[in-house]
Amino acid sequence: MKKLLLILLSFVTIFGLAACGSTENESSGSTDEGSGDGDMTIGISLPSATHGWMGALIDSAEKQAMELKESEGIDYVMTNAADPNKQANDVDDLIAQGVDVIVMLPIESAALTPVGQKIKDAGIPLVIVDRELENDAATVVVKGDNEGIGVNAGKYFVEQLNGEGKIVEITGPPSSVTEQRGAGFKEAVEGQEGMEIIASQSGDFSTEKSLEVMQNILQANPEIDAVFTQDDGMALGVMQAIKEAGRTDIQFVTGAGGAKGVFEDIQNDGLMKATFLYSPTMVEDAVTIAGDLAQGEEPAESMVVKEATQVTKENVDEYYDPESKF
Repeated sequence: MKKLLLILLSFVTIFGLAACGSTENESSGSTDEGSGDGDMTIGISLPSATHGWMGALIDSAEKQAMELKESEGIDYVMTNAADPNKQANDVDDLIAQGVDVIVMLPIESAALTPVGQKIKDAGIPLVIVDRELENDAATVVVKGDNEGIGVNAGKYFVEQLNGEGKIVEITGPPSSVTEQRGAGFKEAVEGQEGMEIIASQSGDFSTEKSLEVMQNILQANPEIDAVFTQDDGMALGVMQAIKEAGRTDIQFVTGAGGAKGVFEDIQNDGLMKATFLYSPTMVEDAVTIAGDLAQGEEPAESMVVKEATQVTKENVDEYYDPESKF
């Protein structure tokens, strides 16, 4: 009986040790499985390439994302949308795919603000490029100095027109970019009693739309001294309309961005006299920051602002690149 009892106790001990060993191994295996294989993905949501600046930005985003993929092993998914509803659906898909971070250039600030909140609620870091949202959903914002563009352009107008003149303003679509550039310009000229903005219409950051809008403005206004456009692509359409109308009263046009065609017109003493830098390569900073966030790094700053450098005949050669796609 004692022998039988000892044998039973021995079996209980052996099975107990085996069970403990099995439990430890399963726990370790579960932890390894939970940590995943290290794969990370950046979701990139951009507007369609409806004009040169946006086309150059899309190219820059893909170039930088490819570099991250090759150097860091971070994958990416890029979407392009022609309207806010499509962009909202694109972002929903990115969230559903479980991307680690999202880079978004909102087509319209107000329309995409709820989408930004949805990203934040999903616990996904968000890097906003160019046009800001109307809430605090963004982890980091990368943009040019939009207000600085407006202020610098306004100061240029005051200086060139000696504080007196009839001005036309061609704006962008509803967004923080449009609002800030317009506000900065008005701030700079509003103290000049002799300066008047006689027309202000949207060219939707489109060369074709700006051509059409400017044609109508020229017909309605027999006297115009200068035109402030919020985008180089729109400036090209405006200058074409002025040329086709044979108007000689308009002294100069200004833009924003840094387009090759605009630089060439400045170099050739054309109607374009100044532009203010707003490079599409800013998206490369955004994608790089997204890569850091995907790897769990904290952002160094929540706002990255690129300088709105004034480019005129005096310094245009420093910035002109004959190989530029924009």
